[in-house]
Amino acid sequence: MGYKVVVAGATGNVGREMLNILAERQFPVDEIVALASRRSLGTEVSFGDKTLKTKDIEGFDFTGWDIALFAIGSDATKQYAPIAAKAGCVVIDNSSLYRYDPDVPLIVPEVNADAITGYSRKNIIANPNCSTAQMVVALKPLHDRARIKRVVVSTYQSVSGAGKEGMDELWEQTKAVYNPTKDVPPSKFQKQIAFNVIPQIDVFLDSGETKEEWKMVAETKKIMDSSVKVTATCVRVPVFVGHSESINIEFEEFLDEDEARDILREAPGVLVIDKREPGGYVTPIDCVGDYATFVSRIRQDSTVENGLNLWCVSDNLRKGAALNAVQIAELLGSRVLKKG
Repeated sequence: MGYKVVVAGATGNVGREMLNILAERQFPVDEIVALASRRSLGTEVSFGDKTLKTKDIEGFDFTGWDIALFAIGSDATKQYAPIAAKAGCVVIDNSSLYRYDPDVPLIVPEVNADAITGYSRKNIIANPNCSTAQMVVALKPLHDRARIKRVVVSTYQSVSGAGKEGMDELWEQTKAVYNPTKDVPPSKFQKQIAFNVIPQIDVFLDSGETKEEWKMVAETKKIMDSSVKVTATCVRVPVFVGHSESINIEFEEFLDEDEARDILREAPGVLVIDKREPGGYVTPIDCVGDYATFVSRIRQDSTVENGLNLWCVSDNLRKGAALNAVQIAELLGSRVLKKG
């Protein structure tokens, strides 16, 4: 016996990836439904070798469904997640709405799987921000060995993190560079993204940091360890898929780069590709479509006591969103619901 699964937001980038990954990982599905807004009603989406026609989320009866993967944004989630949860369907939400709710577990299965037991308080589980998810997968095994004091992270985030509109804007602006008769002014982003980098993701806060930067700090503390200090600078780059991060780590005790490399090679969800030669590292193009969080450029930082630097790359539509949500569903199934 398998699960009755709902994918809400099935026509978006993340929703489609959720369907792909559920099929790829052979999640035990007895029945599956793809939900979308009324304007997308009837749109066809793929689930393995099957084609599903989307149904209207408005008025959908979640009674009898086991798990709902939500990729519909905070406003719609605020409306529909409580309805699903009240009907007995466990919601795994990809928006930011519930991430900081103390009654909702925020989970990266490789890092804090035991937090899954907290789902029952609201019947909702939160999926973290894409940039946070890949970072904590790389940090947790090192933290277990040498205790992290402080993290300084600079991100290089792809436009797919801003959805289809972001990808379309990069594509259209890139074409316009070679066709000067056509002007494509910024719409989704604050400045031209083609052949440019933009040091702003989300809105500015009074502190001077952006909300994306604040998310990385707050979520790392909730998922991994509240005592770790984190400072982030989040930058949008003209890459379609795949987030990259330059991470500087200060530990409480010395950790040799070779030992760190060995630890990460054994860590769940991590793939180390770290050759000190031209091209001996992973770039966003290399990681697209892969499940792993890739780590490269592991090296001592001699400017601080007990410091390391590393480069971290992952497919943000997968580990940063859809894959992590499906892994949460697998964890929920194996530890709590126990079907399939």
